[in-house]
Amino acid sequence: MTSAWVSSRLGVRLTDGPRPVGAGLSSLVGLGVRRNPRRAHLLVSAVLGKHVPTDPRLVYGSGLLLGELVRARLRGEEPVHPGSLLSDALGGVPGAAAGLRDLMRAPRVPVDAVVLGYAETATALGHSVADALGGAYYLHSTRRPVPGFATYGGFEEEHSHATSHLLLPADPAMLDRDVPVVLVDDELSTGRTVLNTIETLHAVRPRSHYVLAALVDLRGAADQARMDDLAARLGTRIDAVALAGGHVELPEGILEAGQALVAGLSGGSVGLGGRSLAVARASLEWPTGLPDGGRHGFLPSHRTRLEKDLARMADVLAAELDDVSRVLVLGFEELMYAPLRLAEALADALPSVDVRYSTTTRSPVLAVDDPGYAIRTRLVFPSHDDPADGPGERYAYNVAPGSGQRGFDQIVFVVDDAGDTVALAHGLLERLRALAPVLVATVPAHRRDS
Repeated sequence: MTSAWVSSRLGVRLTDGPRPVGAGLSSLVGLGVRRNPRRAHLLVSAVLGKHVPTDPRLVYGSGLLLGELVRARLRGEEPVHPGSLLSDALGGVPGAAAGLRDLMRAPRVPVDAVVLGYAETATALGHSVADALGGAYYLHSTRRPVPGFATYGGFEEEHSHATSHLLLPADPAMLDRDVPVVLVDDELSTGRTVLNTIETLHAVRPRSHYVLAALVDLRGAADQARMDDLAARLGTRIDAVALAGGHVELPEGILEAGQALVAGLSGGSVGLGGRSLAVARASLEWPTGLPDGGRHGFLPSHRTRLEKDLARMADVLAAELDDVSRVLVLGFEELMYAPLRLAEALADALPSVDVRYSTTTRSPVLAVDDPGYAIRTRLVFPSHDDPADGPGERYAYNVAPGSGQRGFDQIVFVVDDAGDTVALAHGLLERLRALAPVLVATVPAHRRDS
């Protein structure tokens, strides 16, 4: 990933630290600039599939690899090492992403745990960690209140622009078991958010072991000491694992400099243009009763059922794609796991096609069409799922090609039925169809009666 543009203008630097799986911090993330008064910089992940269209097998394989680090820590054994597969996949070596995914999904001794992922960026990452554990119950936080589901707990994300997180399990008893709790986020910057969550959860039901899991760990000595102090105060054990460590060097006045930089640039938003290509729909026949993700809980039996139907659903999508060589499967905000697994299965079904995966987001980030910057373009469109905090702008990054980049031949947009609205048709779909033909695949949002 590239950080040159931000480094040269704001003086922000990435410094590599521990690399337990062979890839360093600067290989796993690049730098962007936030439109956020709380934090000037953004770490843009090369393996998360949020802001950058990525091979879905690299995304899923990296999540499984993080889960393997967790599994090994919980069992007190050495994790399976990927060798050069992660570094090779990041470098675009053919077959490396699929090789990483295949190595990491090989059967291992299952581990029971409660895995919690943070919305919106880590919903699929948390799912992947739970998949790697084999016997874990998975739940991700959400900003979408759902009738019929009571709140188990909430917490605040320190640097986020939208801070209200809810835990809405369909079966709260699954959270009240005497098993380790694994908290998954894309990055550990200070660790305050996860420590706040531990305090909240521990007050409801004390536990003996917590594990923090992130793609990258940027915490300093004081942050790690804060974690150790909390563990001692609560009388529990708290561990942390990550694919890579390091730190971000921030110069004095970075917030003001970042805001001035944003104010002085247009932001790289892409207009509609003159084209209006086809929008079609695919009927996935999503398995009846299968949750669309972990908003209300996802069991190992749910994953087993999904695995049985993935190839069939990917074939449904593939049958609708004609004469394509580059396809984007685009997910919808918190709905990251179902699109990821569909994209992964589609990539397997169409080996000659370059299948990529990313998702829309509510996070405002500066886009700059420069090869040294991680986010080249952005699409801006109105929210389309009647959000609880009111209507607002939403974004899709790097979907439109930057200067000198090749666009996508087809875009497959995977959305839940709560977001499949008139506002979607008049907003995001209009922007997508200006770039490429669009295939919409709708999955049913899990409800209390389903």
